[in-house]
Amino acid sequence: MTIRSLSLLAAGTAASLALASSPARADEGMWTFDNFPAAKMKEDYGWAPDQAWLDDVRNAAVRLTGGCSASFVSGNGLILTNHHCVASCLFDNSTGDNDLLDHGYVAATFNDEKKCPGQQAEVVTKITDVTGDVKKAIGSLTGEALTKARDAKIAEIESANCTDRETTRCQVVTLFGGGQYKLYTYRKYSDVRLVWASEDRAATFGGDPDNFNFPRYDLDGAFLRAYADGKPVKTPNHLKWNPRAPKEGEATFVVGNPGSTSRLYTQSQLAFEREVRLPVIVATYSELRGRLIRAMEESPEHAREGLDMLNGVENGLKVYIGRMKALNDPDFTGKLAAAEAALKEKSAGNAEIGNPWSEMDAAVKAYRKLYMPARFIEPSGDLYGYAETLVMGAAERAKPNAERLPGYTDSALPLTEKRLLDAAPVYPWLDELRMEWSLSKAREYLGVDDPDTKLLLGKESPEALAERLVSGTKLADPEYRKQLWEGGQAAIEASDDPMIVYARKLEARQRELEKEVDEGYSGPAAAAGAKLTDARFAAYGDTIYPDATFTLRISYGKVEGWPERGRQVPFQTTIGGTFERATGAPPFDLAPAFAAKEDEIDKSVTYNFVTTNDIIGGNSGSPVIDKTGTVIGAAFDGNIHSLGGNYGYDPVLNRTVVVSAASLQEALETIYPSPRLVKELAGK
Repeated sequence: MTIRSLSLLAAGTAASLALASSPARADEGMWTFDNFPAAKMKEDYGWAPDQAWLDDVRNAAVRLTGGCSASFVSGNGLILTNHHCVASCLFDNSTGDNDLLDHGYVAATFNDEKKCPGQQAEVVTKITDVTGDVKKAIGSLTGEALTKARDAKIAEIESANCTDRETTRCQVVTLFGGGQYKLYTYRKYSDVRLVWASEDRAATFGGDPDNFNFPRYDLDGAFLRAYADGKPVKTPNHLKWNPRAPKEGEATFVVGNPGSTSRLYTQSQLAFEREVRLPVIVATYSELRGRLIRAMEESPEHAREGLDMLNGVENGLKVYIGRMKALNDPDFTGKLAAAEAALKEKSAGNAEIGNPWSEMDAAVKAYRKLYMPARFIEPSGDLYGYAETLVMGAAERAKPNAERLPGYTDSALPLTEKRLLDAAPVYPWLDELRMEWSLSKAREYLGVDDPDTKLLLGKESPEALAERLVSGTKLADPEYRKQLWEGGQAAIEASDDPMIVYARKLEARQRELEKEVDEGYSGPAAAAGAKLTDARFAAYGDTIYPDATFTLRISYGKVEGWPERGRQVPFQTTIGGTFERATGAPPFDLAPAFAAKEDEIDKSVTYNFVTTNDIIGGNSGSPVIDKTGTVIGAAFDGNIHSLGGNYGYDPVLNRTVVVSAASLQEALETIYPSPRLVKELAGK
């Protein structure tokens, strides 16, 4: 359904695996815009974009702070992204009488376009290498001292380069695990509004059974708009809309913000994933899914109010199960081990590099002891999240900028404040369910007698504590949150709101664990990561790319199916296939508009198609661009084989799944008509 965190390599695909610690092969690579491998692409395809082409598409690419990618597709701030990337906006603007997520939404005029709480659109305007400045600040420091010095220098750089925080955002990004530091400067748009989205069933046809599979029949596209000073922004740098069918074999580019990969992990880091982190996530998320489904069956209201979360939980659970399978596949892990061994051999005898693998081993060993308390010391729920932000924020804002925690520095505060103060619905039953679930899991994994369990629960049960805090707090009211935020430390200390009191109770232990993680793991891992980067560049030069960091990247590939069980999977589907696949029973029931307009729909239009582009979670909504620089679709998923993209790329089987611009055009004209958007996309 989504590509928020692709992570599994299906059994039997490891033989052709390409690894990021080795030179990139085939169509592998999520490349930064300041290191696009033009020579390599020209060798593979006989053509590569020039700098002007790259600049044009970079200037039109959009990062959505909700965790997705997008692009400007008109001169009036119109943004193309995925439906699942606007699901929360639809959800937040819904009521019991008007379920926008279920029914879809078409804004008739600018005045009808609805604000998306907590959402921000960002466009990269500049990338600056600040590696020297950050590494100089770190010097020979280790442990917590390293992380403090690094974070202080990053805060200084960000603050100095973004003095206008109303329209710009600066973010120093760590690449190669600490080997490089780049300053990304963004033009930001804090007012993002919903313009057009289909019915949920049209975008999620096939549900979880079709998730990470192909053929697909999903209208997973939507449109937003960026505003400034209450008016649509002017965006002369935008992609041209090109609602044509894709051509098999043609070159394609995906430009977006892949969220996170672990392709540069060492063997000890992968062992921690396999043995500790992933089993906990899968077990706890499985229980959360069960609790949520049971509660949603209690009433139609619960079914509506829980749907957005259930979709996210089911998607995440499928991903993490996939990661576990990948890291328990001996053929797959053997390839990863061989790649590390090869790098070690190339680095042998280099005194400047030393043995960063053993340093990383020691850091991971320390983290194994800290992971459980650090994970469970923060209960789940929107209301608790508000409380923690208010409590931590009051203390952090009183400090000099260089001494604050990430998320509370001058450059980060505007987005933190926006997410805290934007009005969004809170459903008490859902918040209570999440909180009691997380508290019960903390007791289970830490043990009844653990000091952290006692701190979290006192003498109360998870259920009783969650009910008392959720029913007693006033934090669902954004005006109350604003009052506490503006009142600072004095207001927080004086508050008798039970959720604030509880967050104050946990604060000291949370800070203590943060310090211990910095000292034992984060600091040593950053130092080891810098040396590992030196080893990789010494061995392979600039033919490697950094792990994904939810920053702007570009990948190239082509429209192409793949071999599966003795047959060739086609590269595209048509809208007509939806009607053939429909059974009448969820999740294969037709969206009402599709059923009502079957005779009017052009069933021959290309619906979804696949490419060899290398993507991962966070690429959702990324424009799929052809050689001429026009947008022919939006990436929304990967096939089942691409789930291994978290650890490596398989050029034979990995595929990106795209909703075609042609199908969105058909929807705009026939299924969910919006004449004004049709006209706008045509440049009229």
